[in-house]
Amino acid sequence: MNAFGPLQELRETPIPDQSSVRNRPTGWRAKVPLDRANPAFGEALVDLHEHGIAGENFYHATRNPPYWHRVEGSVPDLLARKSVAEKLAQVNARLKPQGLELYVFDAWRPRAVQAYFHDVWVPRELSRRDPSLKGEALMREVGRYWSAPTANDDAPAPHSTGAAVDLTLRWTGGEQLWMGCLFDDASEISHRDRLETHCNDRSFSDTEARANRRLLHWVMHEHGFVGYTEEWWHFSYGDQYWAGASGAPAALYGKAKD
Repeated sequence: MNAFGPLQELRETPIPDQSSVRNRPTGWRAKVPLDRANPAFGEALVDLHEHGIAGENFYHATRNPPYWHRVEGSVPDLLARKSVAEKLAQVNARLKPQGLELYVFDAWRPRAVQAYFHDVWVPRELSRRDPSLKGEALMREVGRYWSAPTANDDAPAPHSTGAAVDLTLRWTGGEQLWMGCLFDDASEISHRDRLETHCNDRSFSDTEARANRRLLHWVMHEHGFVGYTEEWWHFSYGDQYWAGASGAPAALYGKAKD
């Protein structure tokens, strides 16, 4: 038996084609209703570290490629809804026998951070790399990776709800598993199913990243999370994206705070 033991089956199970969600009309997520009458709607934010979840807020760090600076308005905390934290702890319990754990980059996100990346950093960087991207085409591409900051409480940005988390896998207390690209890479290489169709099977790097993405995808899926199509690291439970992608009638959570 290899180092992954019973988890090896998840490493060998392909991630399904994500096109059915990826190709939905723009704005579909915002049309999912919020269930304000559900007791979960007012659920508190909790510190993920207090639930045994490892991580460091990527935007409050300074060794955070490709940014390499602390983002103004960022916080050191990793906060999420209580039920989300409990589910992450359950994922960790599944991983623990094989010496693995989750490592979180970001959870609840202040509006200032969302605005900086959506309005400033990402459009500037994408247009620098591809000068043909302009106007609406540029902002559509930005929107694939960064939601607009919340302007309407009926359609909150996922990270503003405390229901979305960005994370990876690592050996307990040690090295992160290879996932094929940087966290926050705003290109097709980040797409959840990219390596299912664009994997060089002669490349040890590609095949290892594909196996690790599969493991992360399925172990989170087992515990009720839905992964975002464009980012292997982004998962949510209870927000509008989760509801629309999973078929739930409504989202459990709205905006947590500013």
